Amino acid sequence: MSAKAISEQTGKEFLYKHICTSAAVQNRFRYASVTTDTDWDRLAQDHPWLLTERLVVKPDQLIKRRGKLGLVGVNLDLQGVKEWLKPRLMKETTVAKAKGILKNFLIEPFVPHKQEEEFYACIYASREGDHVLFHHEGGVDIGDVDSKAHKFLVGVDEKLTEADVKNHLLGHAPAHKRDVLASFIVGLFRLYEDLYFTYLEINPLVVTKNGVYVLDMAAKLDATADYICKAKWGDVEFPPPFGREAYPEEAYIADLDAKSGASLKLTILNPRGRIWTMVAGGGASVVYSDTICDLGGVDELANYGEYSGAPSEQQTYDYAKTILSLMTREKHNDGKVLIIGGSIANFTNVAATFKGIVRAIKDYQVPLKEHEVTIFVRRGGPNYQEGLRVMGEVGKTTGIPIHVFGTETHMTAIVGMALGHRPIPNQPPTAAHTANFLLNSSGSASTPATSRTASFSETKTSSEATPAKKAKPGVPPVERGSHKPSWSSGQAKATTLFSSHTKSIVWGMQTRAVQGMLDFDYICSRVEPSVAAMVYPFTGDHKQKFYWGHKEILIPVFKSMADAMKKHPKVDVLINFASLRSAFDSSMETMQYPQIHTIAIIAEGIPEAQTRKLIKKADEKGVTIIGPATVGGIKPGCYKIGNTGGMLDNILASKLYRPGSVAYVSRSGGMSNELNNIISRTTDGVFEGVAIGGDRYPGSTFMDHVLRYQDTPGVKMIVVLGEIGGCEEYKICQGIKEGRITKPVVQFGHAGACANQASETAVAKNEALREAGAFVPKSFDELGDIIKSVYDELVAEGVIVPAKEVPPPTVPMDYSWARINNPDMRVQILKDFVKQNFPATPLLDYALEVEKITTSKSSLFSNKLALLMIVAKPNLILNVDGFIGVAFVDLLRTCGGFTREEADEYVDIGALNGIFVLGRSMGFIGHYLDQKRLKQGLYRHPWDDISYVLPEHMTM
Repeated sequence: MSAKAISEQTGKEFLYKHICTSAAVQNRFRYASVTTDTDWDRLAQDHPWLLTERLVVKPDQLIKRRGKLGLVGVNLDLQGVKEWLKPRLMKETTVAKAKGILKNFLIEPFVPHKQEEEFYACIYASREGDHVLFHHEGGVDIGDVDSKAHKFLVGVDEKLTEADVKNHLLGHAPAHKRDVLASFIVGLFRLYEDLYFTYLEINPLVVTKNGVYVLDMAAKLDATADYICKAKWGDVEFPPPFGREAYPEEAYIADLDAKSGASLKLTILNPRGRIWTMVAGGGASVVYSDTICDLGGVDELANYGEYSGAPSEQQTYDYAKTILSLMTREKHNDGKVLIIGGSIANFTNVAATFKGIVRAIKDYQVPLKEHEVTIFVRRGGPNYQEGLRVMGEVGKTTGIPIHVFGTETHMTAIVGMALGHRPIPNQPPTAAHTANFLLNSSGSASTPATSRTASFSETKTSSEATPAKKAKPGVPPVERGSHKPSWSSGQAKATTLFSSHTKSIVWGMQTRAVQGMLDFDYICSRVEPSVAAMVYPFTGDHKQKFYWGHKEILIPVFKSMADAMKKHPKVDVLINFASLRSAFDSSMETMQYPQIHTIAIIAEGIPEAQTRKLIKKADEKGVTIIGPATVGGIKPGCYKIGNTGGMLDNILASKLYRPGSVAYVSRSGGMSNELNNIISRTTDGVFEGVAIGGDRYPGSTFMDHVLRYQDTPGVKMIVVLGEIGGCEEYKICQGIKEGRITKPVVQFGHAGACANQASETAVAKNEALREAGAFVPKSFDELGDIIKSVYDELVAEGVIVPAKEVPPPTVPMDYSWARINNPDMRVQILKDFVKQNFPATPLLDYALEVEKITTSKSSLFSNKLALLMIVAKPNLILNVDGFIGVAFVDLLRTCGGFTREEADEYVDIGALNGIFVLGRSMGFIGHYLDQKRLKQGLYRHPWDDISYVLPEHMTM
């Protein structure tokens, strides 16, 4: 999560530097930091007050209740401070269950005061706004402050006044101190807002006749607001929790993450542990860690982290080599295991990321074998078959035991294998390929015939057959069960977000995502594409070419949102691919247009304060927000958001081209695709699925979507994939108990971001859900079994009547496979011409034989001829340029006009290159003319979205 704790010294520095209040804040910047390397003489020179005043000393390492633990030295002189530190500095101590070394201490002036001059103040964020707490008694003995303190909620976009503070918080404060306290608390709240704090606590806050003293302070910042607050924050440090050391490798990965558009995270838990993980996806990484702990591996779990967001091969290599370096430093008596896992990716190229991991494994093959490392791999997603192939091959060539599994294997099954709880299959089952990648031989551009017109359990209703365009613009159809969020005074939100007539605008030049949406539309037999237009403010208005089946179409790209909305009044969905810096502004702008009733915000890392403003505006406008930090959602047979569902082979394998009976809502985007897989294997398929996003405040909640599904006739059972932190699941419990939710609910909760209290833990919430009547598996391994048992019971009761399954429709061929299975027709035309008109073609014949061998089976090939061919491992396909080059050499050698030596001389002096230069020049001229025709200049990518990570050998 984005909320990160800062040291007390950092928090006080921010307060002293930026607070604006009429209250006299004392002891500004009077603190000194002490470590084992401190030069005491220099310290006294820099802070002369150390020699003249009584002092307080305490560790500054995110330790709570230091006074209760005897970790505060009070009313000492400088020599006394030194003596107090001797038995503590660099000594191990235990705080709660955490053991750590006390290494950073803070010295401040001692403030003589009376007990009645101590107060408690705290501000913390929630979805609804910011809560201000105040208690007229402070200090170490305050006890349960939540039950004692006065509380006041400052709503999103509202202001806190001194009158609010006096009327709601200072009822028990001394009357003569209320003005000072009110001014200070208002100033503190403004500081909290301006510097994007998410938590700020002062205990005690001392108010004497001389002014206000901040004695102890704890605070958290929204780290995603760094780009906004950089000038005020400076280079702020976020120290690790007490008991966990800060490792240079963590800082290295954090630096890679900061320079990358992908997500790279690493936390070292136990460097001597034998179980290491390298997991793709934030949600999946938590599920894998949970499963390891469930199976008894908690004490041996060495690290936690994830790589996601389509990292490059180089970035994945850097990440992998860091982990391999860490795990091969100390041997373990039982050897070690590395779990390279992940859910089914939506858009990450698995083959590309695995190539980076394979490079790292080759570089570390010797220490990996010395440390007896066994590797278990499970992955799915775009090009995963190639990724698994290269991973399996590196195991054979290096001699490292590598067990490789795809989507046919349950995601966390490899954990049980790695820990010895389940056998390792000798030959893993092969995933069935449902894709029917055939070109349209008839040449017709019409959409394929639909394979089914309704879900397995739902008859087609008249409302489903009514195009959305007949609804009044800006007023989404309010169906039975439409509801308002309990905290909202805004408009009701639609139960049905998507239909087969939904039209959308895509913000951002996301051509791959748009083409994926159009391919999905095509196989779902939609009459028209779901994307009406794109908005991209960095170019002028123009048209972008896409494919609708086998037919080329042009989709308009607008510079301004206003123009796009004006020309496409039937659009009611925005898919926002804007970066984290511009997603807020573009989403707020979109909500000015009443035709929009759903917005999907893809960006991760939007500051929480901005997200809460988006939620408030959406509630006022009756708009449903999916995200931020989401891949989106999918309604099989109707509509999908962006990259949801992955490539066509996965969409077909998970039967997402037609509706089923099960609806789900998930936090994680990657795990949503895993749910597609699980549900398709255990039931009649998905009716609708939404990933609400991994941020602390998702635009829509679990309950919002569960209630939608409850009120949707075609949904017969509901699956919720939750996370620890927050209490949203308790609303589901309440809904079940009160009879608002009557459909079966299967819920799995794993350890997400943070649990601030016992009620927010997965154990507590799962138990409450079981008691309410939900179906709760004990582990993620059991999720599929529970879903199947609930589904089978609904079938037995006649609630679900399974329809006859039909073969998936013929779909457009993905180009990366088309070029292998359907070579360029230009090559075929040239081949026919050359064969008919050239005297002899020995070199061409050789090239064609090579192509035949490499496309028929996996083989290794190394030859200069490969430079003239498309390399799509393990295949080599002759392309147009290569064909012309090969044929030209044949012509030189066999036409009779040159000797063999003369022909070879012409090739050596570069005559062949002249043909390539000519062709490229013609292509460049055509490209330039196309720019003029389409009014589209050369593409300039936004500078703040560019990854500038370089290979290690190229960095200074």
